[in-house]
Amino acid sequence: MVYLEIALIAYVIDLIFGEFKITHPVVLMGNYIKWFESKFYKDSVFAGAALGVSLVLIVGVVSYILENILLSLGSFGVLAAAGLGSMAIANNMLYESVKRVINHPEEIRFLVSRDTDNLTQSEINRAAIETYAENLSDGVIAPLFYLAVFGLTGAFVYKAINTLDSMVGYQNSRYANFGKFSAKLDDVANLLPSRITAILISLLFMSKRAILKLWKFGKLHKSPNAGYPISAIALALGIKLGGATSYFGQIVNKPYFGDGREEIKREDIYRALKIKKRLDIFIIVTLSLGVLFC
Repeated sequence: MVYLEIALIAYVIDLIFGEFKITHPVVLMGNYIKWFESKFYKDSVFAGAALGVSLVLIVGVVSYILENILLSLGSFGVLAAAGLGSMAIANNMLYESVKRVINHPEEIRFLVSRDTDNLTQSEINRAAIETYAENLSDGVIAPLFYLAVFGLTGAFVYKAINTLDSMVGYQNSRYANFGKFSAKLDDVANLLPSRITAILISLLFMSKRAILKLWKFGKLHKSPNAGYPISAIALALGIKLGGATSYFGQIVNKPYFGDGREEIKREDIYRALKIKKRLDIFIIVTLSLGVLFC
């Protein structure tokens, strides 16, 4: 199946080269969202749904046309499609961004939406690990899944949905209605990938505890998806994530994910990041077998 081949090559390209120094499609999607909001914003679900549907349609149609043109070009087209597909995967960027927090804790402000001015070192470490686990799903497994199953169209429609959620899917006075459609759409799109990610985290850390208990803790999160990979990595590392967190000056009392120690150390970030090499090997081997036998 050609989509598996594209996904395999795309993953390897991201692994070797990381982000290309060109305008990222997500930036273009973000620009469209800002333009639409500036012109058509209303405090209504309908206006937000119009934004979501219009962006998904535009991205879907453009991706579909481009994909079919490229696949008509044979092997060169497959390679070009994989190059584009790699831009939907943020594996290297995520790893390097979280790793930098170990020696540059102030950079946590670039990775999270929570208030960061008065975080303790343990809270910074906790935020870094939570971000890594959640974004393994949003930035790696989910786009790779949609790329392998639905090709470039699937991968970039997913990125459009994820970008909508990250920009307008907030529960505040401005976006509670306008961003509701985008937030729900993102919930649906991540329903399966988030659980795949949680299972992979548990298996790659060889943690029976995580496999057995992630379902109990994962369902406690306000999000129907984010709690599963966060719970899996907390249980695998023997730590406790979640808890009281400040957003826009307000304390949100999240439930705890995991039942280990609450004090999170820098070494725990290193331990969390060790999954990357195992994940790289697993994905490359799995996709290679898929290309050979499908």
